[in-house]
Amino acid sequence: MNVLQSFDLSGQRALITGSSAGIGLALAEALAQAGAHVIINGRQAGKVQACVQALQAQGHSASAAVFDVTDADAVQAAVDQIEAQGPIDILVNNAGMQIRGPLQDYEHGNWHTLMKTNLDSVYFVGQAVARKMIPRGQGKIINICSVQSELGRPGIAPYTASKGAVKMLTKGMAIDWGPLGINVNGIGPGYFKTELNQKLVDDPTFSAWLVGRTPSRRWGELQDLGGAAVFLASPASRFVNGHILYVDGGVTATL
Repeated sequence: MNVLQSFDLSGQRALITGSSAGIGLALAEALAQAGAHVIINGRQAGKVQACVQALQAQGHSASAAVFDVTDADAVQAAVDQIEAQGPIDILVNNAGMQIRGPLQDYEHGNWHTLMKTNLDSVYFVGQAVARKMIPRGQGKIINICSVQSELGRPGIAPYTASKGAVKMLTKGMAIDWGPLGINVNGIGPGYFKTELNQKLVDDPTFSAWLVGRTPSRRWGELQDLGGAAVFLASPASRFVNGHILYVDGGVTATL
């Protein structure tokens, strides 16, 4: 296998959680372009199916898996159902959310909602899929972290805590499952132009601060994440384990 062939995902099946929009959909598109069959996940059946149809219209192989990643029983049932159709070779734990607010006024309910979505889901889906991968002696798991796995900002302490935990869970997974043939790594996106960040994109003061703070001097575009995902999902990264790849334009490199 030459180096270019090592990035080929033909014949691989990839489950991407929270992939009916934004970063998750962009990652699914990248893996599909590299040859993988992608399994689109979300809680809204209509939205998930629309994404599947759009990918199929582009000539990609895709299917739907509608389930709630914060419900351990639903996760296990969904993984069993997917595996009955074929192995999950690649898992991307992407589902996540943001609830901003001053820490001193933060509601306990919002804390638990954020942690269930950003952290519990990585544990539930990661464990369920790893149990299928371990007997096969191989598999790739990619957890979506954040620059907030390393850096803080005012008003997002709970989010920072959740993403810091995802970073360390990624390392723990790699330590426990690496000897069993599974590669577990993370991608830490910087600030990207997505629906969730639209208010920040439209805020001239914040946008000017961010661009000036970023060595690459721009916001991230969704297509900037595709290469990292394909690399970590493919044989090209076969000796990469427990690593967080920050795709952030250099934000984590500078004060």
